[in-house]
Amino acid sequence: MKKFSKVLALCLALVMVVGCFAACGENTTNDEPKAENIKVALICLHGDSSTYDKNFIDAFKLACENKGLTADDYTIVTDIPEDTACYDQAADLAESYDLIFADSFGHESHMIKAAKEFPEVEFCHATGTKAHTENLPNFHNAFASIYEGRYLAGVAAGMKLVELYGDDEGKVSDENAKIGYVGAFPYAEVISGYTSFYLGAKSIVENATMEVRYTNSWYDETAEKTTALALIDAGCKLISQHADSWGAPTACEEKNIPNVSYNGSTEEKCPNTFIIASRINWAPYFEYIIDCVQNDKAIDTDWTGTLATGSVEITALGSAAAKGTQDKLDEVKKGLQDGTIKVFDCSTFTVEGKELTSFIADVDDAGDYKPETEVVETANDITFINESAKRSAPYFNVIIDGITAVTE
Repeated sequence: MKKFSKVLALCLALVMVVGCFAACGENTTNDEPKAENIKVALICLHGDSSTYDKNFIDAFKLACENKGLTADDYTIVTDIPEDTACYDQAADLAESYDLIFADSFGHESHMIKAAKEFPEVEFCHATGTKAHTENLPNFHNAFASIYEGRYLAGVAAGMKLVELYGDDEGKVSDENAKIGYVGAFPYAEVISGYTSFYLGAKSIVENATMEVRYTNSWYDETAEKTTALALIDAGCKLISQHADSWGAPTACEEKNIPNVSYNGSTEEKCPNTFIIASRINWAPYFEYIIDCVQNDKAIDTDWTGTLATGSVEITALGSAAAKGTQDKLDEVKKGLQDGTIKVFDCSTFTVEGKELTSFIADVDDAGDYKPETEVVETANDITFINESAKRSAPYFNVIIDGITAVTE
């Protein structure tokens, strides 16, 4: 009897062992591998009082949530200037974080330095120009074709000018067709942005002109408001901006001048004058790079978001928008997506009275500002400057006819 019991016990044990191996084998074969738990960090030039930085902060939090990260898995560091403080912060974070992103142009050289010193950490940077020539496997640039969003915003601006000042045929007199633009710096990113906005407005109001004034700062609420007021005093009937504070929108609200903002709606504080805003939605990129690090996949060296990826957006129209604007925007957006409309269509503008047939851009940024890359292409019988195709950050820096840039 004892012998039988021992045999029975041995059989039961074997059944349990076999069942265990079968179960383990089944898990190994069929279960999806779980994404690695990682820690990610965001370095911002300013805090969320800056519309520019708030746009990154909101997208970063959303992306972390969507990828299953908790508040313990990420950190956001604000008010980091474009100097060695950025390197110091990046190096400090690299001790315990797997992925570090910085959001401002001047952060780039400091992020590159950190990337060289911490090769096991991924460093990503917005608006930068050097990733495709640095050849660092852990340093990456990203931007979006925001010029398409700015073009759409310009279309909305043109529609507003027609509503306010157009005659029975929709024509706007020269004195009422002047737009003002508050720019941060005379960089390619800013010039590309305001040119695409202007070309959108010009597609509606052919005789539109635009005066640009620079603040020489990304964020200076006083300077931006003062500059917007000066443009209004100079006869500008509508104001837009590439600057990061509420300065220009609040100036427009005070003077009852229509406004097109950037990086998000300003309707809450400017209900009577807000028309529309364009912005880069950074959530798709943040989700992409988090997923890459979680699953040990390579990150693109130079990534460009588009309308199709959901990275280029325009806000809902404000109460100041002209009637019929949404239908026109839907029409133009479709043309941008199917390629029948090109923002920098060379037939739609001139430079010193001549149409551009060639444009050599400074794509490979070596710090010498010497252009080396032809960026004029032809597709669908349209000859155009193919912005953000050779690298993600903009390189269009030509002042076209109709735009006056005041540099003083």
